[in-house]
Amino acid sequence: MTITQLKYVLSVAEHQNFTIAAEHSFVTQPTLSMQIQKLEDELDAKIFNRSTKPIELTEIGKKIVEQAKIIVDESNRITDIVHQQKGYIGGEFKLGIIPTIMPTLLPMFLNNFTKKYPKVTLIIEELTTEEIIRKLTDGYIDAAIAATPLENEAIKERPLYYEPFVGLIPRDHRLYSTKKIEVDDLEVDDILLLEDGHCFKDSVLNLCRSYINDSTRRFQLQSGSFDTLVKLTKEGLGMTLLPYLHTLDLNENDAKHLREFTTPQPAREVSLLYHKSQLKMQLVEALKTTIDGVVRGAISFSDVKIISPIQKK
Repeated sequence: MTITQLKYVLSVAEHQNFTIAAEHSFVTQPTLSMQIQKLEDELDAKIFNRSTKPIELTEIGKKIVEQAKIIVDESNRITDIVHQQKGYIGGEFKLGIIPTIMPTLLPMFLNNFTKKYPKVTLIIEELTTEEIIRKLTDGYIDAAIAATPLENEAIKERPLYYEPFVGLIPRDHRLYSTKKIEVDDLEVDDILLLEDGHCFKDSVLNLCRSYINDSTRRFQLQSGSFDTLVKLTKEGLGMTLLPYLHTLDLNENDAKHLREFTTPQPAREVSLLYHKSQLKMQLVEALKTTIDGVVRGAISFSDVKIISPIQKK
């Protein structure tokens, strides 16, 4: 039994496909399959049910995978200890970012980070909050950036900034002439929302929860893109709420439709997440320092009220 074999097992368990697992492991599919077969022969147990699509773990396979995660994590910790002792910042670093944060935050820090830490191979993946929780817990990514709090005991949260919500209001809307809007002014049936799966939608619904009514809308729309919501708002089909960083790219005419909230402004907490095992902390700290440097002064850090993306009432 080798660490490499266990890593191959974990890769297949994650992707549920031998070919995709081999690609992510940077080996040929026959090599990966052969090594897993050797491990199964050694253990005299089948880890995967190969007759199903996608491939599934057997009952014993599920237990083997759980133990393999522990063994691989502990083997990684040895390398991590050496790197921290030497002050080495390099190697592979897998980062997940939620869709409503990636387009605005990533361009702010990526160039700075790659130039400052050229020995780091940064692998970035756009993931939903649910996927981030699962992949961090299972060790498939090293860190993530998402809206918090998540209230998950396996995950550590380091706040990066607090991003206020901003209203985008069409000219013929009842709130257009208002200089600053109140939370009490919101009617959820009047707000264009992101589609299910986006935590920003959950935050907006939590913000408006006390003001939901049962009236029927003229239409219902949920989009996966803030750009779509902005265009529909400009057509007078309803107002929408945007995270502050998304408002910075609006042109001068579109910016005239923005309305801030009165203080304390509703906002989301954006945090750097990592597993409680705290592997690769030198890389986590390097990433946090880089992001702190680019967002400091650009986003409000006070006079805000945090709206949880997962609060359920």
